[in-house]
Amino acid sequence: MKDQQVASLAAQAEINRQLTPDQKINILRQMMDIRRFEQTALKHYQAGGDMGGFLHLYIGQESVAVGSTSLCGEHDHVITAYRDHGHALAMGMSMDECMAELFGKATGCSGGKGGSMHFFAPDKNFWGGHGIVAGQTPLGLGIAFALKYRGQKGCCLCYLGDGAVNQGVYHESLNLASLWNLPVVYIIENNGYSMGTSLARSSAYSENLAARAEGYGIEWDLINGEDIYAVRAGTWKAIQRAHEESRPTVLQIDTYRYYGHSVADANAKKYRSAEEIETYKQQHDPIRLWQQQLIAEGVLTEAQAAELDAAAKARANEAARFAAESPLPLESDIFTNVYYEVDHQTPAGKTGRHFFNN
Repeated sequence: MKDQQVASLAAQAEINRQLTPDQKINILRQMMDIRRFEQTALKHYQAGGDMGGFLHLYIGQESVAVGSTSLCGEHDHVITAYRDHGHALAMGMSMDECMAELFGKATGCSGGKGGSMHFFAPDKNFWGGHGIVAGQTPLGLGIAFALKYRGQKGCCLCYLGDGAVNQGVYHESLNLASLWNLPVVYIIENNGYSMGTSLARSSAYSENLAARAEGYGIEWDLINGEDIYAVRAGTWKAIQRAHEESRPTVLQIDTYRYYGHSVADANAKKYRSAEEIETYKQQHDPIRLWQQQLIAEGVLTEAQAAELDAAAKARANEAARFAAESPLPLESDIFTNVYYEVDHQTPAGKTGRHFFNN
């Protein structure tokens, strides 16, 4: 009953009451796109030959990225960790450029040289995709610093997993965010298992990771990640705090991943039961719940939902075809995009003085 009351309050939040029927359907469309993209990527990865490296799937967590980024404005930026496909698509990147990157092709968003963990689209305010655990947290801090320095009303949504909250650099970032009053929102996507270790075994005070923010004088909140309305209502408060007060926030958004830490995680069904995974799929799936919500509101029909899903599947298959037919990078491309100075032949790039001006 309490969860239902919280969900009802979230639906009545002003930011959610402003949603039009088309916007609500678009949220569902984006979540379906992410789900189908990931499923198609998994199929080609397992087939062998098309992809190399790691593949960290976002299946089950779609509502977090879509719900929170749906609030982004002109000067709001996003940076995340290695499980980045969902955030990239939610920020407007195309399936074609993302799938081509997974295939290691020149048409990929990072020229085929970044792979799964390194999607980038600065033109869409999306700054990656970072493979080092918690390595994006000081970078998100830097983006927030730049916004404040330039006098722009915006914020940086910086996503991290529950396994990253124990990294020292994250706590250093929290300290500076509070000390310097920076407009950054740290979003902990708590899927419960870090890589393969449960939250209870990996983090002290595991029930509430966000509350650690109190040690730095930072506001925090807990959010039910399976509910789009709750994600939007909670994130909007944090964004407003960043915009109007230039103050940071830490959010813990509880969610769940259906697959392992990566596709290479051979123990994905050993550190949790098959029954647990199935329970989440049947009772807590964010796409299923949002679809049911829209049908209950009279915004959507079952037939329309099926059409949306079929269209998402077709787009993902077309992206895979595009990726398969795209050319590989040239061997000479390995020397580009290493140093900006060299690529653009600045004085430092021509002399080899890339780090020191002497």
